[in-house]
Amino acid sequence: MSVNHNIIEKIVKFFLWIFAIFTVFLLFYIVGFILKNGIGGLSKEFFMEFPRSMGREGGIFPIIAGTILLTLAAVFIAGPLGIGTAVYLTEYTRENRVTQMIRFGADCLAGIPSIVFGLFGFVLFVIKLKMGWSIISGGLTLSIMVLPTIIRTSEEAIKAVPKSLREVSYSLGGTKWQTIVFIVIPQALPGILTGIILSVGRCVGETAAVIFTAGSSLRLPSSLFDSVRTMSVHFYILSREGISLKNAYATASVLIISIGLINFLSYWIMHRFIRRIEGK
Repeated sequence: MSVNHNIIEKIVKFFLWIFAIFTVFLLFYIVGFILKNGIGGLSKEFFMEFPRSMGREGGIFPIIAGTILLTLAAVFIAGPLGIGTAVYLTEYTRENRVTQMIRFGADCLAGIPSIVFGLFGFVLFVIKLKMGWSIISGGLTLSIMVLPTIIRTSEEAIKAVPKSLREVSYSLGGTKWQTIVFIVIPQALPGILTGIILSVGRCVGETAAVIFTAGSSLRLPSSLFDSVRTMSVHFYILSREGISLKNAYATASVLIISIGLINFLSYWIMHRFIRRIEGK
């Protein structure tokens, strides 16, 4: 019995189209549902005021500040570590058991549930190192969480840089370090930025690990050793304890809009950078 490959291809394309439409519909439905319930609670006072009555009234100004500070702390710690590890794996060593173990460890780290990271960070940073519930404890814990993402995306971006560019640099007398700094990393920067963008999104949306390590204080932090409450934690506490669903949905709306703006801005910067490199 002969098989008509054209018919099979059309059937496969039809189902792939259905899957894609369903995924996009699901995404827009979730985002639309949250915005529909939360957009009415957004106002200038909601962004600028401090929360009152445990978040039942008032705004989320210190919570926005806490989210930004915690995310910056995590990215500033994980960024250099992840990019440095990727450079070592791709430029300074050959494939052997050590590199295989590092990649295997990174892959295993990416699959660990966030609550396990939270418990680890609580025991190590909060209790053993006596940092308490603070931005630095939360930032260190989140940096471990996002490290595999930055390592793997940076590694793939560096591998994608053509070898001919390295050979041209060496032929002009450039050292290995100069070639990496001035040729390889600039060419791989869009891919590296993608990994950092993904990491920012995960840090902003993380809840379990943040509660265990950064706490849930409603005060405006004055140092890295102060406890903070992020938007995702604020939304979780308000909705779980039934304090104020209106403020919970409004906070979730701010969270979604923030992540959308971060992604949009980052991809805009990245595409401008790519065009500049390509000379367009």
